[in-house]
Amino acid sequence: MEPRSRRRNVVTHENGEVSTSSVEDDLDPWTAWAYRPRTISLLLVGACLLIWASGALDPENSSAGDIVVSVKRGVCAMIAVFLAYCLLQAPSTVLIRPHPAIWRLVHGMAVVYLVSLTFLLFQKRDDARQFMKFLHPDLGVELPEKSYGADCRIYMPDNPTNRFKNVYETLFDEFVLAHIFGWWGKAIMIRNQPLLWVLSIGFELMELTFRHMLPNFNECWWDSIILDILICNWFGIWAGMHTVRYFDGRTYEWVGISRQPSIYSKVKRTLGQFTPAHWDKDEWHPLLGPWRFLQVLSLCIVFLTVELNTFFLKFCLWIPPRNPLIIYRLVLWWLIAIPTIREYNSYLQDRKPVKKVGAFCWLSLAICIIELLICIKFGHGLFPNPMPRGLVLFWTSVGVTLVIFLITWSCQLHRILRKKRQ
Repeated sequence: MEPRSRRRNVVTHENGEVSTSSVEDDLDPWTAWAYRPRTISLLLVGACLLIWASGALDPENSSAGDIVVSVKRGVCAMIAVFLAYCLLQAPSTVLIRPHPAIWRLVHGMAVVYLVSLTFLLFQKRDDARQFMKFLHPDLGVELPEKSYGADCRIYMPDNPTNRFKNVYETLFDEFVLAHIFGWWGKAIMIRNQPLLWVLSIGFELMELTFRHMLPNFNECWWDSIILDILICNWFGIWAGMHTVRYFDGRTYEWVGISRQPSIYSKVKRTLGQFTPAHWDKDEWHPLLGPWRFLQVLSLCIVFLTVELNTFFLKFCLWIPPRNPLIIYRLVLWWLIAIPTIREYNSYLQDRKPVKKVGAFCWLSLAICIIELLICIKFGHGLFPNPMPRGLVLFWTSVGVTLVIFLITWSCQLHRILRKKRQ
């Protein structure tokens, strides 16, 4: 979502880039301080913090005896300095709410994650698993195999306490809520119901394709079709699309906080800073032409690859599902995906002859590729079972059909265009 104020200054730079700045928020006395540059002041504050944390003025008394502690503190300080630079000096993104600095910080976090993955890619698998202990003390231990499809009975007459134990445990698992909220967030980002259902069914096909490699992809048919697709995914998509329609139908008349007549209005306006000031319509139009079809299909492939990387990284690096690192990664990907979708959709709608994708699009694709390379490298030798012959034939048929469809479509459009020229 790209929020805007009612009035904007449009500035064209020497390199041709166009930036916008909010006039109303800048002039509002209650929020003007947040938009004034204070880079030198914050630089001096940061230098004082580094002096205190590093013990630069008293190295003998402040030096830690453990070299591991010193290295950890140095790496954390290095990341903090880089994120502070991004917060203050990195280029702004297409998003300006709640504040452009927030998205500059997210940009820095994405870069830190990218370079960390690059470092991990150059390690051996066992060394990488032990390295994960530096991030969380519970890691570095082999995970027990867990299959959700070991017993697919809906009714269990031999269980006197709960004859629907399998269904009960699946319905009241905490990951059900995470599933629903995840699809609600995807619906808000993508804002296209057919595309969301392609992703929903596509991921279930990915689970079916790779269940011979990952034990937790072995789900019961009713878990995959009824609970995942028809209940969790449907409810998340339904709630997300209702949220989209609510914001799309609103009338946006933003007034500064200081000009609000009551305390309730001031609090409401403050909370409104975290909502969109303007709702941009996403026009995907995958059937506009063969090239647009491939561009939208590429978005779906990247989306599914990022989701698959979650499970393969957990398996290869021995990260349990309830470890906080999984949550941190998902939250970071969610923050990265918000401006990425906006940038990619703007790229598709741009009619300029020469154009390029935004910084977040580039970062998202780079992170996805490095994560995939880590899964391929560290997964070598961990998956001895070959893909079933039926799946190989199915995906080969899908690929051949897709190629024939695109070639036929392109030839038909070329024939129509040639007739118009004649």
